[in-house]
Amino acid sequence: MNRLTKTFLASGLAALALVAVPAPALADDPIIRTDDAAKAAFEADREAILAMAGDFKVTFDMQESTPWMEDYEPLDRKISGGYESVRVIEDTGTRIVLQHLLVTGDDANPYVVKHWRQDWQYEPEKILAYAGGDSWEWTAVPDKLRKGRWSQTVYQVDDSPRYAGWGQWETTLGVKRWRSNWTTRPLARRDAIRNPVYDRYVGINRHQLTPNGWIHWQDNTKLMPAKDGSGELVPVVQEYVLNTYERFDGYNVAAAEDYWAKTKAYWDAVRGKWDEVAEANGGLRIEQEPGAGTAIANELLILADLIKAGKESPEAARDKALAMIAEGTATANGGD
Repeated sequence: MNRLTKTFLASGLAALALVAVPAPALADDPIIRTDDAAKAAFEADREAILAMAGDFKVTFDMQESTPWMEDYEPLDRKISGGYESVRVIEDTGTRIVLQHLLVTGDDANPYVVKHWRQDWQYEPEKILAYAGGDSWEWTAVPDKLRKGRWSQTVYQVDDSPRYAGWGQWETTLGVKRWRSNWTTRPLARRDAIRNPVYDRYVGINRHQLTPNGWIHWQDNTKLMPAKDGSGELVPVVQEYVLNTYERFDGYNVAAAEDYWAKTKAYWDAVRGKWDEVAEANGGLRIEQEPGAGTAIANELLILADLIKAGKESPEAARDKALAMIAEGTATANGGD
């Protein structure tokens, strides 16, 4: 290396050292704040979570990128979209529940699908984490990492669990974002119906506010069990998912409101039953069906549609749903 090159590199490194770029907060660093700062951060976090409610035009952008397994050919990029109404259905201060309602069809013939749900808990003691196969287990959040953080638990269309993680809301370079720890989740329908070699994702989730909505960004590694039976997980391919929520009410928002008004009591009972089973058993086991999530998901959704159409009373539908959940989880746990 000649003197001119050394001088150039030295001056360049010195210039970089002068650029004030904040280091990203690590998911496993304790958060240390004064009481006033902690209170201000808590309120700002709540505002960020509540800002994800509203009516949106949504774009789902999914792309497998880098293959980690020899001879694996990544799937083509897939972009789809729709309209979602996101409603706050519970807010206790330290717990916020957001329900997504997907609106399809046209104004004359709308159809509403109860979509995913996200539950936010401040300084959680435990999360209901995916453990592989048909199982979710309660997992403790380390005491030193609870302070100042929120967990996010995501539920499937029938309110059974999907995945959970915890992380910190922070503002870096002017962008408000929440970043999870490494989280494991079962295959989404788009993959599960193909019977691929991988059987789960492990990834990082980010929720970030934008001037006109928010984004959910996922960095997923798709994994499969090692063929030698060792129990080790083998990476197959990387996937990037960017779901963009832009505020928009030029669709049949009233259809979503009508659906929820008629079925929310039913779904409240369903949520309660899943919670009851998980608490009683230290987690939850339920048979999965590639096209629907759980093996009983379609039946639970059909019961809600019957309530909305006036063809089934909320009470009768509730009783049928709770019985299905009890039977489905008991069977998965080896019961009769």
